[in-house]
Amino acid sequence: MKNAQKKIKPLSMQISPLSDHPGGKGNSMAREQPTVLVVEDEPAQREVLAYNLEADGFRVSHAENGEEALLLADEVGPDIILLDWMLPNVSGIEVCRQLKSRSSTRGVPIIMISARSEEVDRVRGLETGADDYVIKPYSVVELMARVRAQLRRSRPSAMGETLEYGDIILDAETHRVTRDGKGLKLGPTEFRLLSTFMEKPGRVWSREALLDRVWGRDIYVDTRTVDVHIGRLRKALCHHGGEDPLRTVRGAGYALG
Repeated sequence: MKNAQKKIKPLSMQISPLSDHPGGKGNSMAREQPTVLVVEDEPAQREVLAYNLEADGFRVSHAENGEEALLLADEVGPDIILLDWMLPNVSGIEVCRQLKSRSSTRGVPIIMISARSEEVDRVRGLETGADDYVIKPYSVVELMARVRAQLRRSRPSAMGETLEYGDIILDAETHRVTRDGKGLKLGPTEFRLLSTFMEKPGRVWSREALLDRVWGRDIYVDTRTVDVHIGRLRKALCHHGGEDPLRTVRGAGYALG
């Protein structure tokens, strides 16, 4: 750990081991690891971000330019993107615009990172679709806090938040689920499915989208596997009685409510 810190100290950013911070590695290992896509053309900057994000319990993918970022956003399916404005060929602003225009990546939070500090630049970045704007040089500790704040809104279960829907309560930190005050027994896959549904009640999830979110994009399983686990989840949710909260949308997928 000391060697890693020495390696990145020369940069003008504030660096400290984030395992001691709220939400640091010590707390995050018990829950799902969100994936962060770092888009930065300067190797030293990428190293700083990757080191601190991994210390904070995140999985990290990185792109060195705009074209690679647009490809990885679809291939990796990140939960949040840290996007540098000044990129070769395709600028960060254009990458942001394209990502926010795609249905598959529109909901992914983007934190724009830039040395441009003028108000007009900050406004342009936000109006292009960035969810937050951070000016260089920045405190890495503050940037990590901003990452966690965005993820608490977009992926609350991945950040250990408690989710509620009707009489169902899901505690992502302890992996406990209750309905009407009674404990439910869910397998790991059923727990992730329920987390996904409870993060966005009413949204219709296709089988393919559920496979990407719950099983991961690098896992190849038959879409019928989703149906099997949905059946198990329904059985668990109705174990103590109550109506089935899951809705089958013919030809489209499944939804909660």
